[in-house]
Amino acid sequence: MPFLSSTLARVKPSPTIAVTNLAAELKAKGQDVIGLGAGEPDFDTPQNIKDGAIAAIVAGKTKYTAVDGIPELKQAVCAKFKRDNGLNYTPAQVSVASGGKQILYNALMATLNPGDEVIIPAPYWVSYPDMVLLAGGTPVFVEGPSQNAYKITPADLEAAITPKTKWFIFNSPSNPTGAGYTAAELKALTDVLMRHPHVWVMTDDMYEHLAYDDFKFATPAQVEPGLYDRTLTCNGVSKAHAMTGWRIGYAAGPVELIKAMGKVQSQSTSNPCTISQWAAVEALNGPQDYIATNNAIFKRRRDLVVAMLNEAPGVTCPVPEGAFYVYPSITGCMGKTTPAGTVIDTDEIFAKALLEEKGVAVVFGGAFGLSPCFRVSYATADETLREACTRIQDFCAALR
Repeated sequence: MPFLSSTLARVKPSPTIAVTNLAAELKAKGQDVIGLGAGEPDFDTPQNIKDGAIAAIVAGKTKYTAVDGIPELKQAVCAKFKRDNGLNYTPAQVSVASGGKQILYNALMATLNPGDEVIIPAPYWVSYPDMVLLAGGTPVFVEGPSQNAYKITPADLEAAITPKTKWFIFNSPSNPTGAGYTAAELKALTDVLMRHPHVWVMTDDMYEHLAYDDFKFATPAQVEPGLYDRTLTCNGVSKAHAMTGWRIGYAAGPVELIKAMGKVQSQSTSNPCTISQWAAVEALNGPQDYIATNNAIFKRRRDLVVAMLNEAPGVTCPVPEGAFYVYPSITGCMGKTTPAGTVIDTDEIFAKALLEEKGVAVVFGGAFGLSPCFRVSYATADETLREACTRIQDFCAALR
């Protein structure tokens, strides 16, 4: 009898974490490696947020809390949704967990039965399909090709819906592409969903505040109030507030769903870190000016990376609307050979050869469900990005 669960055979480890760990291992061995795999801002957590955490420690707020969040944080989440998105929620409709990933996982575990289908636009965040599989569901992929700016159309969504569809997972701005849906594009998708009342919407808004140029963020329940009662609006403090390691995610939705998610969490992790919860209260209620400051830096980095990658032979890099990723196509590199003799048959081989021959760690497109591409996180220093892109240019120029 096998010792390990057969469920584990359905999933794979996170490729983004694997790339980050490999880059760190090579650096520890003394190799000159630039890691562009991690989706983590290089900015420090703002001081007022750190001060909020310190104050909580000094005040002795270090005990267990309610399983799915302290009342003060739930109230702050309600205020945030009203302020930023025009959505009205009560604290009973809010769940807080140890990161955005746990929020999504709790919801899937609380709702999926064998045979239930979950529509996931591709390219997708690497964890979506594996979380669906762990929860016993079946991921159904809908491809958003590069020629459509990596976005799906209403017709694509309509064609994917079946009587077995339970959830539609929506992420804008996107990880891995940075693509953002305008309010009009989103309304066209929600019009489809309104025709299928058995389909629920799980919207991952983690990159909401990382939006550039004239792009204006919108979330499904905001553009189509008719979806309010079957939408779980998910977010967190990790990206916009530079709080990745604090591990706080949150969501708001129908009370019965929130209660079910709390039941899952009560038997897994119980409450999120108390100190992190108080820090998140300050993040949501306190000054927000650093978001615009950081966004200006991210936009500058985006423009640098897009320009330099588009100068690499065989590479085409669209300009993303948000997040801190670019997702260039390497169609023009396929079938070519590196100076070391490696034939570029897949984007995974491209990424491996790039790391081995030039010391640049990126995540291959196959991990996100759309090839041949790779993802670059530009959440690092300008000079590091410039050097990395120069190495990518040299690598591509040397292909024959």
